[in-house]
Amino acid sequence: MEPLRVVTATACPLPMSNVDTDQLIPARFMSRPRSAGYGDVLLYDLRFGPDGTPRPDFPLNRPDRAGSAVLVARRNFGSGSSREAAAYALLDHGIRCVLAPSFGDIFSSNAVNNGLLPARMEEEAVEALLAWLEAGNTEVTVDLEARSVAAGGARWDFAIDPVWRTKLLNGWTDLDLTLSHAPAIEAFMEADHARCPWAWLDGPADPTGPR
Repeated sequence: MEPLRVVTATACPLPMSNVDTDQLIPARFMSRPRSAGYGDVLLYDLRFGPDGTPRPDFPLNRPDRAGSAVLVARRNFGSGSSREAAAYALLDHGIRCVLAPSFGDIFSSNAVNNGLLPARMEEEAVEALLAWLEAGNTEVTVDLEARSVAAGGARWDFAIDPVWRTKLLNGWTDLDLTLSHAPAIEAFMEADHARCPWAWLDGPADPTGPR
């Protein structure tokens, strides 16, 4: 995954609560292969009318929000079913960060595992940022290293699980995270081999070999 440290980009306000994964990507689009991309069907039933015509008043369809990499929403974003395709749809549309007061637990995990930042801000901060964006402003800076959001001279902190933060900053998967502890793992294996040789196959401890 691509590391995520600081994102300075256009932000899109989505002043809605309880945006669930069924809204983020309707189930009927999930039969397409991952390689085909899901960005064009993100929030499809909200962005488009029954005939497929874009709704001009929907935030992501506004010309001044084109290319948004940050989405700002209200509480309980990503609730509902556990479909990982919801994270795919956001990323394929170009979204790298979602700012909201709270998130669905499974959605948050899926987001981080795909390089998408779910940043939890205080509700008052989200409302202030939404008001600033809806006044016609566009650019924000999300700093994962400092765990802060800056916009129009204002600055707010956000929260994220420290392990998730480490993974996003380094572009790590769960396997990469485990391998980052390789020296400690090898030291434990060597000590365990000396302490309990009867539990090992003949030969020196080898962290890459069978036990």
